[in-house]
Amino acid sequence: MSRNPFIDQAWRWLGEELEHWAEVGQSAQFWWRDDDACDNGDALERLLRISRQRQWNLALAVIPSSLKAGLAETLQLHETVCVLQHGYAHISHAAPGQRKIELGGNRDPEQIMKDLALGRQTLQQNFDKRFVAALVPPWNRIDSAVVERLPELGFCGISTMKKRASAHPAPGLLQVNAHLDPINWRHDSGFIGVYPAIAILIQHLVAKRHGYRDSTEATGILSHHLVQNEAVWRFLDDLMGFLSRHTAAEFVDARQIWPGPGCPPSITWSTA
Repeated sequence: MSRNPFIDQAWRWLGEELEHWAEVGQSAQFWWRDDDACDNGDALERLLRISRQRQWNLALAVIPSSLKAGLAETLQLHETVCVLQHGYAHISHAAPGQRKIELGGNRDPEQIMKDLALGRQTLQQNFDKRFVAALVPPWNRIDSAVVERLPELGFCGISTMKKRASAHPAPGLLQVNAHLDPINWRHDSGFIGVYPAIAILIQHLVAKRHGYRDSTEATGILSHHLVQNEAVWRFLDDLMGFLSRHTAAEFVDARQIWPGPGCPPSITWSTA
């Protein structure tokens, strides 16, 4: 993949870690989430091409209020793609001094619930069985009080970033996170680099293998097709190819993580 010996060594270390899983007769599970989708376009087509060529199932986190008809039409042709709910409008309502957050901050909790219900309805209507009733909070942030009420709206899952505090943050709600984001958001949204990216993956895999992390949680890879640069694109393609060729790497569809249509909503919200 590279003529840089340090980068080549990083790939070898990843392969060696996967071999450790194979030696004990286990598979290391991975899943792939991409955030901020709302329409089709060249970047989405490139994303879908990688998913198809590398045979990796993709969970596309879609912003309901920005949804365009073209996205639903495009995804009809891609069986490997399912849809998660990415908040409602991806607009921050943070209090002064608070980090960006849509599902919390200065907002009325009842309005948050109403928006999430409308977003769920929108995605269910447009994507039908491709829609998975799992919520991806914008900026991976959400008030705990909102989390507790998600099953009321029919959500069976939630996905944020890095270590989860609990597999079940609310009754009937399974949390499965992303663990690697290869974008360096603090520096021009560039690439964190091959070596750091692989190190993050290995760290999570080692922690799972030794019981420091829940081994039942698939290791999540996060992408942002609308903003990632060429270096990130190349890394994702290389990573998908590398893992696809290793017998100890198992690709998990979000529809396996959160099977079924979700729990029936226990409350009905007026969208008027």
